[in-house]
Amino acid sequence: MSDLELCYTSAKKLARLIRTRKVSATEVVRAFIARIEEVNPKVNAIVTFLPEQALKRAKTLDRKGAVTGPLAGLPIAHKDIVPTRGIRTTFGSPIYAEHVPTEDHVIVERLRDAGAILVGKTNTPEFATGAQTFNPIFGATRNPYDLSKTSGGSSGGAAAAVACGMLPFADGSDLGSSLRNPASFCNVVGFRPTPGRVPNWPFPNAWDTLWSLGPIARTVEDTALLFSAMAGPDPRSPTTHAEAGSVFARPLARDFRKVRVAWSPDLGGAFPVDTRVTRALAPARAVLASLGCTVEDAAPDLSDADEAFQVQRAVGFVEAYGELLKTKRALMKDTVVWNIEQGLKLDAARIARANVLRSNVYHTMRAFLERYAFLVLPTVQVPPFPVDQPYVTEIDGVKLGNYMEWMKSNYLITATTHPAISVPAGFTDDGLPVGLQIVGRYRDDFGVLQLAHAFEGATGAWKRGPTYVVPA
Repeated sequence: MSDLELCYTSAKKLARLIRTRKVSATEVVRAFIARIEEVNPKVNAIVTFLPEQALKRAKTLDRKGAVTGPLAGLPIAHKDIVPTRGIRTTFGSPIYAEHVPTEDHVIVERLRDAGAILVGKTNTPEFATGAQTFNPIFGATRNPYDLSKTSGGSSGGAAAAVACGMLPFADGSDLGSSLRNPASFCNVVGFRPTPGRVPNWPFPNAWDTLWSLGPIARTVEDTALLFSAMAGPDPRSPTTHAEAGSVFARPLARDFRKVRVAWSPDLGGAFPVDTRVTRALAPARAVLASLGCTVEDAAPDLSDADEAFQVQRAVGFVEAYGELLKTKRALMKDTVVWNIEQGLKLDAARIARANVLRSNVYHTMRAFLERYAFLVLPTVQVPPFPVDQPYVTEIDGVKLGNYMEWMKSNYLITATTHPAISVPAGFTDDGLPVGLQIVGRYRDDFGVLQLAHAFEGATGAWKRGPTYVVPA
């Protein structure tokens, strides 16, 4: 097997090959290092690169002779907002350009314990703000399908690296769209699990349930593999669920005959959608029907979700960066400053109302998904746009109110607290990827993975890689 073939072999198969000693961890890591050296200068997805450290760990693993852990020998790169002890973590901000944490994030601990080998950090916008990956330290991450376009964000470096075969999978985080958006733009899978599935420590607000950490991979099966190692309870993160991550390592096959699915192109007119996205996703309804699903036009009323999300997001920015604004304002991106200031303007009555509204939104979605097992809708309202454009300001003639509103198809779902995944679904006429978003019942993370797996198998859209990087 050539180095390139190794890089495009599924993570699950690679793990099995290493475990059965058909290939060594050192061979695998060397192949991915070579791929990063070849491709990363074009897309700028890996921003801190640790080849020597990775090779040293791979050789140690091989010498031990007994490979343990579900991810043993597989390379990983952590998003550059995830603290890594002794390794630079910049948050995409010039304020932290030389920051070296003294402790690891819990997912760094977990994935290392599962046998994954750290090869670097992936690019992210400043403080993971905005679904376009660029920052003043490392620059922009480009879309592997069109280098003139953005990879999305804020886990844009992770999605681009996986799409290019530089990593078998990667971790990311999602507040408004940051796992789902770049997955859609880069034709990979991005899973935002139910908040609490993956522990988030250290983090300013231990009780936060807007943020969700999750996996990115080329297939749903590999996504589930990484997720199984990330998920599970941790006492340092009090919102985590008691269920062990190992439950997500089960086979994903399922019979979807007569399973009711709600199909909604725009959540009942809740947001505008670019006609190129609508056209690319049109065949997806028939695909779901071919799986045996009973597909009906329906959408929950999420009209309260916008206010709930925007207020709670603004409060979160004050929690995380309010003190920093007092001394480092000149070094902060304008949209970060705006979000913090929006939070500082809030009074107790509006914050309390947002909490009530979000509760209402949860119950609206809960009741809706008692009638339907799943809701499907576009992941992103637009296809990938120019890499030098900070954010979308207009969709099909509709002016947008702020830098977040082109992500409504994602953040309205965030406000419901339900699990959601973006799975490759098709391409625009000019070859840009478009993802389908599948939303499931609260805590039915496994069900979401199952439907995404079935849909993926029926379409094969994930197999269409970036033309300049796929193997012949």
